[in-house]
Amino acid sequence: MTEYYLAVDIGASSGRHILGHMEQGRMVMEEMHRFYNGLTVKDGEACWDLEQLFEEIKIGLKKCGKAGKIPVSMGIDTWAVDFVLLDGNDQVLGNTVGYRDKRTEGMDRLVRPVIPEKELYGRTGIQKQIFNTIYQLMAVKEKHPDHLEKAEAMLMVPDYFQFLLTGKRASEYTNATTTQLVSPKTKDWDFELIEMLGYPKHIFQPIKKPGTVLGTFTEEIRREVGFDCQVILPATHDTGSAVLAVPSNEENALYISSGTWSLMGVERKEADCTEESRRLNFTNEGGYDHRFRYLKNIMGLWMIQSLKKELQDAYSFAELCEMASQESIPSLVDCNDSRFLAPESMTEAVQGYCKETGQQVPAAPAQLAGVIYRSLADCYGKTVREIETMTGVRYKNLHVVGGGANAAYLNQLTAASTGKTVLAGPTEATAIGNLMVQLMAKGVLADLEAARQCVYDSFEIKIYEP
Repeated sequence: MTEYYLAVDIGASSGRHILGHMEQGRMVMEEMHRFYNGLTVKDGEACWDLEQLFEEIKIGLKKCGKAGKIPVSMGIDTWAVDFVLLDGNDQVLGNTVGYRDKRTEGMDRLVRPVIPEKELYGRTGIQKQIFNTIYQLMAVKEKHPDHLEKAEAMLMVPDYFQFLLTGKRASEYTNATTTQLVSPKTKDWDFELIEMLGYPKHIFQPIKKPGTVLGTFTEEIRREVGFDCQVILPATHDTGSAVLAVPSNEENALYISSGTWSLMGVERKEADCTEESRRLNFTNEGGYDHRFRYLKNIMGLWMIQSLKKELQDAYSFAELCEMASQESIPSLVDCNDSRFLAPESMTEAVQGYCKETGQQVPAAPAQLAGVIYRSLADCYGKTVREIETMTGVRYKNLHVVGGGANAAYLNQLTAASTGKTVLAGPTEATAIGNLMVQLMAKGVLADLEAARQCVYDSFEIKIYEP
């Protein structure tokens, strides 16, 4: 009898239910449900609609039941840094504000007198990003202090969904580290730092490793979806799951998790919290089995996604990629410039940067796409050189996993810019990594080495030479 495992993978623009099972040593996946996600303005803040997202989670579960493919376990992964505060009745306090909202502007000026940025990095190993949870909580403290006073629990977004399914509260390790409030030495909350910042210590839940069995559905959920299921914590940070799916057992594997963000780095056994690492803006996010994802956040395909939307979806991503490949405009932008985080118009942001720097200003969609793709590849090339300097390792290959693995032109540019052989795939890396953890927890896959070999055997990998 076939055993099914369910990965619920929710990104910033869409979510999906992916059922996985094993056939002759290979992983087979099937999409059961796909749904929209996005930020909406509420009370002047850019917010996630968690009620609707949870309804979609249940709809996908019902589809599995209706198809007669009931999973033996499931896990949910999402983006990082965003959270909910719950009161004593487990009701959400305030809005669930998204990381692209402007409420954190200036919050670093309130954190800095408490702990200087150099000391904060040395203590947490997490790069400064103004939307990190540490700054979001400061925004709540400043603008809605009553929410913190009433709060009994803080849960990251995927932890909240899994709480709704099981009634059990926990903070999964990989996502917890993105708060910039976890110690890379103890792998636990830095309660001294939390107290220094004036955040209530009691709201932070016990940190659990990926592979932890959280529980089974509550009676209410069982009745609604028509079956019971074990909930296993995956790497709930979607990048943590995606990095798991890098199809290599090399000790030094270089990767880009390419989606809305491009996360470029390597896995390490110890965090690098040095001043040089901070100055280069690298981060040490938690990974599976207490590994560290030593990486740099690069703006990523968000720029192309925004352009596509502004063009009223007149072109597919594949068409934009092909159009860009026919252009020779030499202009480049700094993808990590803050103007590209949440501009009212990505087109105007790119054009403005080029104009300010005295470069040719792109006009046509193909030119805009060309500038974005070439700028991303240029950034990847610079980042590779920084990683090699910091690790002392010379890398031969670069693995590209996630949706960006489909962007052939970008992959070819990346191979040329980095001088590395690009191995592109799998594209559904986040869902695969989610499933890997469940399969390891159930003993179907013996360990991470066996799981990564399974990914290599199961999915297509395309090769781009420099």
